[in-house]
Amino acid sequence: MTSAVHHIATDVLLPWPDLDRRHGPWPEGVGVHVWDGVTPGSEPAEDVLARIGLWVMPYAVPDAVRLLPRLPGLRAVQSLSAGVEKLLPQLPAGVALHNGRGLHDASTAEHALGLILAAQRDLPRWVADQAAGRWEPHFTRSLADCRVTIVGYGSIGAALEQRLLACEAHVVRVARRARPEQDVHAVAELPKLLPHSDIVVLVLPENPGTVGLFGAGELAALPDGALVVNVGRGRTLDTDALLAETSAGRLRAALDVTDPEPLPADHPLRHAPGVLLTPHVAGGSAAFRPRAERLIVEQVRRFAAGRPLLHPFPRA
Repeated sequence: MTSAVHHIATDVLLPWPDLDRRHGPWPEGVGVHVWDGVTPGSEPAEDVLARIGLWVMPYAVPDAVRLLPRLPGLRAVQSLSAGVEKLLPQLPAGVALHNGRGLHDASTAEHALGLILAAQRDLPRWVADQAAGRWEPHFTRSLADCRVTIVGYGSIGAALEQRLLACEAHVVRVARRARPEQDVHAVAELPKLLPHSDIVVLVLPENPGTVGLFGAGELAALPDGALVVNVGRGRTLDTDALLAETSAGRLRAALDVTDPEPLPADHPLRHAPGVLLTPHVAGGSAAFRPRAERLIVEQVRRFAAGRPLLHPFPRA
């Protein structure tokens, strides 16, 4: 990256227009351009791309990375996703990566709570009964007094914990490493924690240490009737092992992410008893956009002022 490019790469590329109308004028000296990643023919001209120093990537547009080779002056990328492990190796050397930590906490926590309540209170059955004209009441499970183990306790896990405690559940925190001062257990302690867990919620990122982390052994350690919830990444949970447990009726599952994803229409997991599926939508509620806009505006102002950007993601 030449010094000349460094000198001119002061512009920013954003996924949404008119943020200045809602959040105040952009700093002087910064050219702001917009590309949503999907509208045909909307890509900026090459001379504009050459001036981009900060790129806020479009959200949920996986092939937006195709623009990277055309950004010679790029210094920093802001992702609006919390999980950026797959993006990191695609970045050119010298380009800093910043993730969307915190943007999806409320949305994902709400969705996880919704999945838990739906599964515990048999909401899919009541929906089917409504459509069929049936009126067949019965007692259901509850969330109150359940022991909920959150595996991957970070900011999303903390947001979920607040909601679970309001529902009178008991929360067990688990992360990669123990943090005794915060009452967080290590993943290595799962064998002794799982037999006492009514519900397990996976909020794990995908990396070499988490792929397949929750497999046949972990599932077998859960008590009969336990609920497995995944709102992290699909490959952290062994699909075949889960299918075996749910098909036998021993465990239940509520999944927003799957492996493979999208889940094929004829995949047996779709028809396994006690399985509730949503199509990777936990982080995409109306709460996301306002938070994302505030982060974008703050990052542009920091970039213009030469100040450190928020949420740097470490490169190995």
